[in-house]
This record gives sequence, structure tokens and C-alpha cells, in this order.
Amino acid sequence: MQALSTADKEEFKSVRVVLTDMDETLTHGGRLAAATYGALEALQADGVRVIPVTAAPAGWCDQMARMWPIDGVIGENGGLFFRRGEDGQGVVRQFWHDDLGRMESTMRLQAIVSRIQKAIPEATVADDQAFRMTSIAFFIPRNAETRERIVAALRNEGADVAINNLWILGWLGGYDKLSMTRRVLAGYYGVDIDDASGRDAVLYSGDSVNDAPMFGFFRHTVGVSTVVHYLDQIAVHPRWITAGPGGSGFVEASAAVMRSRADRSR
Repeated sequence: MQALSTADKEEFKSVRVVLTDMDETLTHGGRLAAATYGALEALQADGVRVIPVTAAPAGWCDQMARMWPIDGVIGENGGLFFRRGEDGQGVVRQFWHDDLGRMESTMRLQAIVSRIQKAIPEATVADDQAFRMTSIAFFIPRNAETRERIVAALRNEGADVAINNLWILGWLGGYDKLSMTRRVLAGYYGVDIDDASGRDAVLYSGDSVNDAPMFGFFRHTVGVSTVVHYLDQIAVHPRWITAGPGGSGFVEASAAVMRSRADRSR
């Protein structure tokens, strides 16, 4: 990793899509600062597509899609994509599974939660679970043995598992943040990330373990400063690291993108 402040002013001149994790990448200490919101708005005003890619539940994503200065949001670690309707009102929703597959997945996940809580009484479902549509989430217990038991139980149930700085996440379907990103960018924005030029058009910013697929795939990757706490669990580290944590780090990343774009237009 290199300090983002040392990047050449033309480093991000090809970027036209900014993908970003939300929790502790856009937020810090659970709060979204005005400067961070302003950075999202500035990117959009500069013609950059902005899409949070998060483990956050559908309920949160619905609000973001409706009200934030973004082009859409990929939520629940890839289970869904919400975007504002063409008339500026309402939300268009796309899920990884078709309707029948999603119903079956929901029933299986509910059964998995019941079995895990019966086997591991310490397993506490996240307080936002009621707003999830494609995943289940448990609070991360302080006890490492309990954490490992929850992860093992999810995997034994055939679930995909990821851990971020807030939750132990489980879902069914074999997808992840990168899988849904590939589908969304090709389907809605004409960006093929399996083509070199398409991949080069994207910058991804994140902070945690469940960002690993994105860090490993894209060339333009930025970790906010707190990513250092998870580097031993991330196979491919982000190329750049910010000076600040959370939203202040994202502001640095957005400024670097806009600086490169301004230089390109001269």
C-alpha cells in the first residue's frame, strides 16, 4: 500500500465509477459527516457514477437510494441493488435471486437462525435483522470462541459467510459484492469489468474483510486508514491508503478522483 497523498495527479484519470463500502468507510463511529455527503454529491456533479456496495440491510439501502446523491446501492453483501426510479420517485429493486429463489432463501435463512440460536445461546441477531431481505446478521461477540462457533455453524448450514466491523453475515447463493457489482455495472451502466478498460473505469474504497474480493479485483483501490486492522485477513491489500479514517478518508479519495478528472479535461 502507498499513501494516497503520494498518488500522481493523473492516477485516477480513467475513473468514471466510484464504488464504496459504507460502514466505517463513508461513516466513522457510525455517523455520516456533512463533508462525506458533500463528497458524494460533488462526484455525481462531476459526472462520476457513485454506488455504495455494502453489507447494510435492505431497509437502510431503500433510504439511501431514495435520498442520497448516489446512482444506486448494492446491499446485503450483493443480495440486492436498489436505485431511484426514472421519474425521481420510488425505488427500483433488483435481487440476486428471482422471486421464487428469494422466497426459498428467506425460509432457509430463518430456519438457520433458529437452529444457530438454539445451539449457541450467545448468538445475538443484529438489531437491524427485521430490515434484511436476503441475509442474516449476528452481532460480533467479544468472545473469539463464540465468534468461531457462529461462523462454523453458518458454513455447516451451507451459507456464505463474511465478517465486517459490525456483523457476522450469512446468505445463500454463492454471490458476493463483486458478483453483484459485475451484474449491476453491465446491466445498468454499460461497464464490463471483465474488460480491461471497464475495470480501469472503477475505483473501490473500503475498510474491512468483506471488501477483500473488491480489493483483489480492481486496480484502483483505496483503503481508509482503519483497514490496517484487517490486513492480516485480506489476501490482496488496497493499492492506496488514506490518512484519515472512515468518511474523512473517503473525502480524500473523492478529491483525488476529481483532481485527476480536472487534469484530464485540460
